[in-house]
Amino acid sequence: MLKKVTLGHTDLTVSRLCYGTNMLGWMLDRGKSNAILDTFAGLGGNFIDTARSYGDWMPDAPVGASERAVGAWLKMQKRDDFVIATKGGFFDMRVGDYRNRVTPDDVAADLAQSLDHLGIDTIDLYFLHMDNPESPVEPIIDALIAHREAGRIRHFAASNWAAERIRAANAYAASIGKEGFVASETFWGLAVPDAAAAAQQGYQHYYEGEYEDLHAGGLPIVAYAAQSGGYFTKLASGSVGEQLAARYANPANERRFAIVQSLAERHGVSINEIALAYLLSQPNQTIAIFGGSSPEQVRDSAKADALTLTAEEMAALRNA
Repeated sequence: MLKKVTLGHTDLTVSRLCYGTNMLGWMLDRGKSNAILDTFAGLGGNFIDTARSYGDWMPDAPVGASERAVGAWLKMQKRDDFVIATKGGFFDMRVGDYRNRVTPDDVAADLAQSLDHLGIDTIDLYFLHMDNPESPVEPIIDALIAHREAGRIRHFAASNWAAERIRAANAYAASIGKEGFVASETFWGLAVPDAAAAAQQGYQHYYEGEYEDLHAGGLPIVAYAAQSGGYFTKLASGSVGEQLAARYANPANERRFAIVQSLAERHGVSINEIALAYLLSQPNQTIAIFGGSSPEQVRDSAKADALTLTAEEMAALRNA
């Protein structure tokens, strides 16, 4: 069964592997979505990550397709057995609204829709999907605190926020005697990205170098792109696509790949297990969001929870 931990200083008990649902409800129909979530739950997983915007890039999918799929499945479960995380404040792709929507009014609208799509009264962990660097942190945090005190959310967190903005937000929350961001959903995996190519593809604020002090100070990291798009697995099979190569094909990852292959052979596990174990074996609390389009893929990724890399193995990967 997947191991569970208390997330930071919250009252949330979560599996260290979190299932990311961005494919549910549009790429995967209701039956396939339910089968995947049933498999994850059967393995002991209870942490599910979605977003108000997931699926909206498909014009013929229902608005909030991923949240709706999670919500439909959740109706057949005991609600308290699962920790549901979702995100708001992203672009509204359905209406072509690409202004910065991290404003109190827009977040309130997104949150209301998320609660409706999910069919629940309270969201356990609510992430801001992006930042609005042109806004001071105070009104953003005040709005989130108001939603928490109204019972719409239990805790709130940041996604794709710069480390210095998280510090500023939490300093303000502390100054008024309130809890601020309880975690950061951060771009992080074993493969080191090319910053320019990653940014062009929508990935920013890579963990290494930016978030390490925050993480060491006690802020949990919920790592997205935790499998690096399957880069090392695809490298082994010679199936790396152009977009993935632009993001990850570099000498650092060539060196890491050689070590990954050696570790996989040594432990008798898959390359994917090594990639996820790299995050789960970090010295500071790290949750890895993984994807999977079938129950078999979910079961394969879940094996990583049983593997702990040694300090020497971790150093070899980090310093390659």
